[in-house]
Amino acid sequence: MQGEIATRLVGFALAFAGMAVWERLAARRRLSTPRWPRRAVNLTIMLINPLLVRLLFPVLAVTLAVEARRNGWGLFNHLDWPYAAEWITAVVLLDLAIYLQHVMFHAVPLLWRLHLVHHTDLDYDLTTGLRFHPLEAVLSMVVKLGVVAALGPPPAAVVAFEVILNAMALFNHGNVRMFGRADALLRLLVVTPDMHRVHHSVVIRETNSNFGFNLSAWDRLFGTYRDRPARGHDGMTIGLAGFRDPRRLSLPRLLALPFVADPGPQPINRH
Repeated sequence: MQGEIATRLVGFALAFAGMAVWERLAARRRLSTPRWPRRAVNLTIMLINPLLVRLLFPVLAVTLAVEARRNGWGLFNHLDWPYAAEWITAVVLLDLAIYLQHVMFHAVPLLWRLHLVHHTDLDYDLTTGLRFHPLEAVLSMVVKLGVVAALGPPPAAVVAFEVILNAMALFNHGNVRMFGRADALLRLLVVTPDMHRVHHSVVIRETNSNFGFNLSAWDRLFGTYRDRPARGHDGMTIGLAGFRDPRRLSLPRLLALPFVADPGPQPINRH
C-alpha cells in the first residue's frame, strides 16, 4: 500500500518525540537505574526487530490485507458491510487479537521465556514499550498475519491499527504524570500509563493483570483488570524478582536470556 512505511514512520516519530518531551516535563516516577545504558539496550532492540521481521517475511500485514482484498480472502470479503463498519470492526478485532496474544505469552511457559525480556526492564519509560525479544516480534507477526488472512480487513484499517499500536505502546509505557481526573476518564476507553504500569510490577498477581495495549475494555471483560498496584505507583517495584542485577541485563545477555535463564513462576498457569 502506497505510503504505508512513511505513514508509520511519521506516526512513530511524532509519538516518540511527544512522549519524550512529556516524560521530561512531568515524570511520574524517579528512575531507579541510570537512564542511558538501559535506554541504549531498548533502542537497539527496536532497530533489530523490524529488520529481522522484514528479512524473514516476504509479505507483512498491510501487503497481505491488499492481497486478501484482491483475492476475496477472509471474513469481511464475504460480508456486505459499509466500509466504515468494516474499518472500525477490523481495528477492534485486531486489538482483541493482540490482547489474547499477550495473555498467551504469559500463560505458555515457552512463550513466557521470550516475553520475560520485556519484563526484565528495571525501570518504566517509553523505551520499555520497544523492549521485546526479536523472536517474540517474529511470532507476533505470525499471529498478525493469521488474523489479517482470516478477516480480510481493509488495508487502510491495518495501517491505522499499526500506527495506533505503535503510538499506544509508547504512550502506555510512558513515565508520565496525568493530572486531575484525566487518567480515570481516559482509561474508560484506552490503556493509560498508570493502568499498564501495574502489569510491570514485580508482584506476580499484578504482573498477570492489565494485558491490554489499546482498548481497556478487554481487561474488564475478561476479568484481568487491576485498578492500581498494592503499594501504589510510587512504592511499587518494576521488573521481575529473579532479574535484579542491571549488569546481567546487557543486550547480548537479553538476547540469550530465553535459552539460558530460569524463567521463574511467572506464567499464569504456574501461579
